[in-house]
Amino acid sequence: MSDQLRKVNVDGKEIEVPGHYTLMQACEEAGAEIPRFCYHERLSVAGNCRMCLVEWVGAPKPMASCAMSVNDLRPNRDGTPANIRTDSATVKKAREGVMEFLLINHPLDCPICDQGGECDLQDQAVAYGRSRTRYDEGKRAVDEKNMGPLVKTNMTRCIQCTRCVRFISEVAGVEELGLVNRGESAEITTYLQANLTSELSGNVIDLCPVGALTSRPYAFNARPWELRKTESVDVMDAVGSNIRVDARGAEVMRILPRNHDDVNEEWISDKTRFVWDGLKRQRLDKPYVRDNGKLREASWGEALDMVATRLKGDPERIAAIAGDLCDMESMKALKDLMGSLGVSSMDCRNDGATIGGQGREGYLFNSGIAGIDEADAILLVGCNPRMEAPIINARIRGAWLNGDAQIAMIGEAADLTYPYEHLGNDPAALTALAKKRGGFAKTLRDAKRPMVIIGMGALARPDGAQVMRAAGELAAKLGVVREDWNGFNVLHTAAARVGGLDIGFIPHNGGRDLAGILDGATKGEVDTVYLLGADEIDMNALGDAFVIYQGSHGDAGAHRADVILPGAAYTEKNALYTNTEGRMQDGLRAVFPKGDAREDWTIIRALSDHVDSRTLPYDDVETLRSTIRRPDAQAFDPAKLGEEGTMADVPFASPIRDYYLTNPIARASAIMAECAANVLGVREAAE
Repeated sequence: MSDQLRKVNVDGKEIEVPGHYTLMQACEEAGAEIPRFCYHERLSVAGNCRMCLVEWVGAPKPMASCAMSVNDLRPNRDGTPANIRTDSATVKKAREGVMEFLLINHPLDCPICDQGGECDLQDQAVAYGRSRTRYDEGKRAVDEKNMGPLVKTNMTRCIQCTRCVRFISEVAGVEELGLVNRGESAEITTYLQANLTSELSGNVIDLCPVGALTSRPYAFNARPWELRKTESVDVMDAVGSNIRVDARGAEVMRILPRNHDDVNEEWISDKTRFVWDGLKRQRLDKPYVRDNGKLREASWGEALDMVATRLKGDPERIAAIAGDLCDMESMKALKDLMGSLGVSSMDCRNDGATIGGQGREGYLFNSGIAGIDEADAILLVGCNPRMEAPIINARIRGAWLNGDAQIAMIGEAADLTYPYEHLGNDPAALTALAKKRGGFAKTLRDAKRPMVIIGMGALARPDGAQVMRAAGELAAKLGVVREDWNGFNVLHTAAARVGGLDIGFIPHNGGRDLAGILDGATKGEVDTVYLLGADEIDMNALGDAFVIYQGSHGDAGAHRADVILPGAAYTEKNALYTNTEGRMQDGLRAVFPKGDAREDWTIIRALSDHVDSRTLPYDDVETLRSTIRRPDAQAFDPAKLGEEGTMADVPFASPIRDYYLTNPIARASAIMAECAANVLGVREAAE
């Protein structure tokens, strides 16, 4: 009944909207602009700022349009639709009064406030406020709060809209912010003055409509009108969050979220938001070659000639490994170059996961990230979404909070910000669940939208193929995959993984996989290893092999390398990335590469000219992209994934032990190092 269309007259314009619409939604449907501070589309309604007041003709006083629905309106006595006014003298006077009260205690900080130029209070005071104040008393002051290394506070500016409180409790799922006291003494504070511990805490900065919560690392660095704004894609995890990179000159100054309802909505993780200072530290900006055990600067010609000489050897003794942050163009170019040389040993699965050889749906998040919103039963296998993909963890929490989804886990127990049934922590629990008729097996079987999410903690192990087979058989048996629904989902941790699997950057024609490459290098059977941004492997296992490292940061790969080819970071190139659900997205260049560094695919293209004139058949990125082909769709049977065999009696463990230090850019970031130390301090205090 609440969805029945209802008529309402807004400023003389009659419209028809669903009855459950708020007056604010109905007014905006009619084209009226409604100011607001406390209301946010993705948070619960608080109705405490009163800035959205509108007039219902005939009512004794204006009303908050965010907290009243169209169903609450009654028609006029003559049967005509209720009349709502958003621009009457009554509304104008009411909004001026509300704004005057909001500004009574607000300090005159605009010239030195980081929110200046992006402040909702500033904008709405100009549009809806009075030209002068009638308040002569002294303003109140509020003590600052320590919310950790990321969020800077100036709580004297706070207008108690409670957006931050609602976000932290509803979306982030950690109830660490609240409103204490009443009246003039009311203030937002953290629980027992403790730091925020959520991986999504930085989003309160965007939510704050005044300058009470701002970015501590960005404080006083720039004004918004000084910055070039570039729309791009995040690579800190496999979600592919849509971001905006703000730069001044050659330096990235900050990273903000872009709205994409099907991926990250309008949130980003703290690692995505604050990793920007790692983009200017420990950078590789010149080619290097190793002489007598020490690296020295070299010209591009010398470095490429040395690499070309090594690649002219026996192709069976050459291998290539692509890292977790690689773009699709560079992996495709390296694959084509290695293919022209007859090299078949290559791998993009830095963690050793044995996936990718049985159809595309066997390694995708098939329901889509937005599909989590529809799920009513979710089984997590060998993954910790809070550490591996905080945005997906927030989606799962939303499914539990708003849709009453039931959740269970097989794997390492963790605080996931929502309740779940812990079924065990090893493969035996997976086998046992498949044999049950009741319990969570029945929950999955009876669910309309059941979902299994299997992570790298279950797949990146020696028996990963067998675990995949067991999970697939469970999904098939319990009806997780149906004609109108595919709830079998693989959660990746690396931004490059799905793109690498899509283009086939895996061994072929009897080539070695990651384990085989490392074993061969240790035994002296592999002479040359090309690391394309690969820093997460065991460098000691490379033995005496000649190592070529192409990447942007001086991390583990560069320390082990015999030749270093400086590449571009993700903010310094136009590149394609495919996220865990198989969505290909375009990342755009915000700044140019540092020093003599170049975009990665162009380095490989130049290298091809030095290797027996085996020139790659593309001179521009568009031609290269035209050669990228996704695998053809195949009939999907989850029961046939992986391989048959015995699973080890070893507990599943999350592949991420330190959320803030998972890649070379994050490890170069002083902000991420401070966050990691903060988390360690919180853990030690709890123990």
